[in-house]
Amino acid sequence: MRVLVTGGAGFIGSEFVRRWLNADPAAHVTVLDKLTYSGVEENLAPVAHHPGYRFVRGDICDPDMVDQVMAGQDAVVHFAAESHVDRSIGGAGPFVRTNVVGTQVLLDAALRHRVGRFLQVSTDEVYGSISEGSWTEEWPLAPNSPYSATKSAADLLVRAYHRTHRMDVVITRCTNNYGPYQFPEKVIPLFITHLIEGKSVPLYGDGRNIRDWLHVSDHCHGIELVLRGGRPGETYHIGGGTEVSNHKLTGLLLDAVGAGWDQVTHVADRKGHDLRYSLDDSKIREQLGYAPKIPFAEGLAATVAWYRDNRGWWEPLKARAELG
Repeated sequence: MRVLVTGGAGFIGSEFVRRWLNADPAAHVTVLDKLTYSGVEENLAPVAHHPGYRFVRGDICDPDMVDQVMAGQDAVVHFAAESHVDRSIGGAGPFVRTNVVGTQVLLDAALRHRVGRFLQVSTDEVYGSISEGSWTEEWPLAPNSPYSATKSAADLLVRAYHRTHRMDVVITRCTNNYGPYQFPEKVIPLFITHLIEGKSVPLYGDGRNIRDWLHVSDHCHGIELVLRGGRPGETYHIGGGTEVSNHKLTGLLLDAVGAGWDQVTHVADRKGHDLRYSLDDSKIREQLGYAPKIPFAEGLAATVAWYRDNRGWWEPLKARAELG
C-alpha cells in the first residue's frame, strides 16, 4: 500500500509514519508537510533510511503540489492541521485555510486520482462540551472554538465526498494525545519543560476542566486499524480511558518533575473553555479490536523522562516559538 501522510512531520503524524515503516520493510510512505512552526523533519530521522520513505515539503492548500504527490497513492492519512486552540482564538484565518481549504484540496485530488481510501484524523472537540456521559459517533457536532469549528467543517466535507462521490472515506476522532515529540505549546510538554527549566506553569481558571488522555502510540494503533479495516463512510472514536482534571494533571506533573505548587500560576480561564470531553469508543473496540495498551501513569512517566533526556530537541523549538 502506498500511503500519503499529510502533516507527517508533526507530533502524531510522525508517530504514525515511524510505526508504519518500522512494521513493514516493503511499505511506501510519502510525507507531505509544510514544516510550519510545529513541523519538525527531525522527528522522522529514525525512518529516513527506509527505502520506501519519501519526504516532500509542501502546502496542502497548493493544488498543483497536492496533485503531484497524490498520483499513484493508494491511501491518504490526513493529519495536517492547525490545532492549537489558543492560537485559533487569537486569529482564525490560518485555521480556516489549512483545516478547511486544505482538506478540500486533498479531497479533490484524491477523487481525481481515484485514491482507494481517505482517512481524516479529527478530534473530540468537534462535539463541544459534555457534563456527563460520553459522545457516540452519531452525536451532533457543536464546536465551541474556531479550531474545532474548522475541524468540524473538514469532517463534514469528508462526509459529503463520500455521499456525493462515493469516495471511500473514514473519520477518526480522538481524545487528548500525549507522548514524545509533542510540540511544547501543548499542556503536558509545556508544563514538563517549564518545570524542568525552573519556570512557573499557567493553570487556567480553577483547573476543573476534564480531558481523557490517550498515548500517541495507542492513537496511531487505532488509526492503523481503521485504515485497514474501517467501513467506508464511518466515523470511529479512539479513546484512552483516563479522564483527569487539569488540576490533577498539574499535580501529577509537579510530582513527576519534583516541583511544588509554588511553581503554578493561576491565570484567567480560556475564552469558551470546554469543561469536559468524553468519547464512547465501544464501536472501534467491538468492530476492530482496539484497546489502549499504555496505562496513563506509565505513559506519563515515560513522557517526562523523554523530555528530560531530549532538551536538545525541545529547547530550540521553545526559543523559536517564544514559549518562555
